[in-house]
Amino acid sequence: MVRDDLYITVPSFFRCPISLDVMKSPVSLCTGVTYDRSSIQRWLDNGNNTCPATMQVLHTKDFVPNRTLQSLIQIWSDSLLNSPDPDSLLSKDQVLLAISHLDSPADFCPDSLAKILRFTQDSEENRDFLARTECFLPLLVRLLLNVNGGIQFLEQLVTALDLVIGKIQDPERLKNLMLKRQGEGQKQSALDSLLLVLQQGSHAAKIESARVLKSVAVDAESKLLIGEKDGLVSELLNLITPEKDPDLIENCLSCLIAISAPRRSKVKLVRLGTVKVLSKVLLAPSLSVSVTEKVLKLVETVSSTKEGRAEICDDAACVAAIVNKVLKVSSVATEHAVTTLWSVCYLFRDEKAQEAVTKANGLTKILLLMQSNCSPQVRQMSADLLKIFRVNSKSCLSCYDTKTTHIMPF
Repeated sequence: MVRDDLYITVPSFFRCPISLDVMKSPVSLCTGVTYDRSSIQRWLDNGNNTCPATMQVLHTKDFVPNRTLQSLIQIWSDSLLNSPDPDSLLSKDQVLLAISHLDSPADFCPDSLAKILRFTQDSEENRDFLARTECFLPLLVRLLLNVNGGIQFLEQLVTALDLVIGKIQDPERLKNLMLKRQGEGQKQSALDSLLLVLQQGSHAAKIESARVLKSVAVDAESKLLIGEKDGLVSELLNLITPEKDPDLIENCLSCLIAISAPRRSKVKLVRLGTVKVLSKVLLAPSLSVSVTEKVLKLVETVSSTKEGRAEICDDAACVAAIVNKVLKVSSVATEHAVTTLWSVCYLFRDEKAQEAVTKANGLTKILLLMQSNCSPQVRQMSADLLKIFRVNSKSCLSCYDTKTTHIMPF
């Protein structure tokens, strides 16, 4: 039915749940699930009395032909045999030919990239094939430097990179290709094109660009190079605003977290106003759990620097927002929040931060947290914080003791 040299996406509901092959004679059980006749008959003949997909006990082992599905499969099969679309049904040899056209200035054809991209999007198998093709990744990176091709051309390249980058077996090679200057005297690297896509690209392309950047940040050297690229961190921060799409925010946050390990990168983040950006996001309503966790992770990261702690402590609204997330989002979010509070209030004894925590009802949160099923590390940090507030806010805690001694941890 399907030629062996073509990579074709088969609609999932055309496949038998048992054999995973395209069904030749689809039949439905009493549970409503459809199987290929030979596969389900073999299942029942082996003494089984359940539906393989749902594991429901069958009150009858009879099945009925699914004529509608059989008709759809036949129409689909005929369309492949009689009128294949040469753009979407590329063979491996055709894809390699399209790659050679992109790689040759004399034969260069922009349409070849669109064909390769459709092939890449078609299946995991296709992406594996391209990742194993030695010349493909260097070609994509080299073409990224061709900003004269226009933003749409760059978007297609970034999409293709994003699709195959997870299949690359040698992250060091990927890093070297993406970060080195191409050619003698060249001042431009692939980072310039990724930045351009972040600035001018479509919504989807911006997300893909952030993901590619995260994938390249594999070691201290690459994190520093990305973090110190002029305009890159600023643009990522510009895309982290409450009115932006949550997927875009989350991917930009993931990228910033990935590159923020070196101290120089943390200091740069602080200098560019990261604390104010994150504070604004934390105060926004209806944040997803994953976005909240990543915001708090980045706040915790910058709090490990003197500059970051100073910014956090000067922003009472930020401290209050951090306190507000304790016990409200997830155990991961709580741990990031408590670690930041412990850093500014206990480890570095900042009085402004302590006062902001007290005003935000942080003592209650800390006491409740110690009664919860939190990790030993969080419990210890909470105990340390409580000691600070017992010393510095005796009157407040004394009042709290007389009213709610049932939750005191000692």
